[in-house]
Amino acid sequence: MAKVPPLAFGSALAIALLVSITVAVTIGPADIRFEEVWRSIGSHVGIGASPLTELRDGIVWQLRLPRVLTAAAVGAGLALSGAVMQAITRNPLADPYLLGLSSGAALGAVSVLLLGAAVLLPFAAFVGALLALTLTLLLAGSLGTITPSRTVLAGIAVSALASAITSFVIFWSVTGDSYREVLSWLLGSLSGARWPAVAITVVAIIVIGIPMMLTGRLLDSFAFGDVQAASLGVNVSATRWGLLAASALVTGAMVSVSGSIGFVGLILPHAVRLLVGPGHRALLPLSALLGAVFLVWADTLARTLFDPREIPVGIVTAMIGAPIFAFLLTRRRSST
Repeated sequence: MAKVPPLAFGSALAIALLVSITVAVTIGPADIRFEEVWRSIGSHVGIGASPLTELRDGIVWQLRLPRVLTAAAVGAGLALSGAVMQAITRNPLADPYLLGLSSGAALGAVSVLLLGAAVLLPFAAFVGALLALTLTLLLAGSLGTITPSRTVLAGIAVSALASAITSFVIFWSVTGDSYREVLSWLLGSLSGARWPAVAITVVAIIVIGIPMMLTGRLLDSFAFGDVQAASLGVNVSATRWGLLAASALVTGAMVSVSGSIGFVGLILPHAVRLLVGPGHRALLPLSALLGAVFLVWADTLARTLFDPREIPVGIVTAMIGAPIFAFLLTRRRSST
């Protein structure tokens, strides 16, 4: 298959993201046109006046826009973390969920939800992801030298343990309507995303995600193994630990506002790799862009597909991601 030039693909994705964000804001019960979205945004940053009534302007600025921007940032963060983990572990099935990060974040978040301290949810999810990663690496290290396969196996064990504890806590403690709140969070939902969620996710992308995107050359050196990377002058251990910790931080920040959303970090790096090739200098930023576009539309489907009812966005990503992943597996098998 002929590869797509990365610069052209990146430009197309950037335009698609801008258009997707604008169109997604227009979709909903209130009839809001494309140009009204930008004029409303402009009025809030001091450029011109909003053409919308106060109520419709609130729908754009207070409800839809922060939700769509959060979806874009979460999609970018999860896809970027997945691409980095697949490179570091040299495992094409690696993603933020494989190393127990998501399950750890879920355990932390569910715990504070049940304690009635929802205000601490982002912090708890963040700490849960970090603890899960620490346990995974400690367990992998206890088996001997930390190798990609041992790290993945340890991650599966930690993920299973965290999921079991989460299930037990829910079974033992949840009563009444809190079942719906916890279940919605576990299946992934952006319905409560407002400007604080935008701030958390965008800051995580800028402070941690962008430096991660600049490590493409380092990750390319891992493609042929640790010995080859070391022979190229790479500090293998420091690079691996540093990037795994960065991935945990990004994942924790994203999961803290969105809940558990699967398949984004798994399939989108594969799709980009299929189109532009395996080089990580292009793969990392393009995966982030494609992840942003993908989750904007997945969330739009989640809130409109069965309107007026809304389904968790994690269901939509799984329904889209599972057949795509099966296709990619079939294609990979036929090419080997």
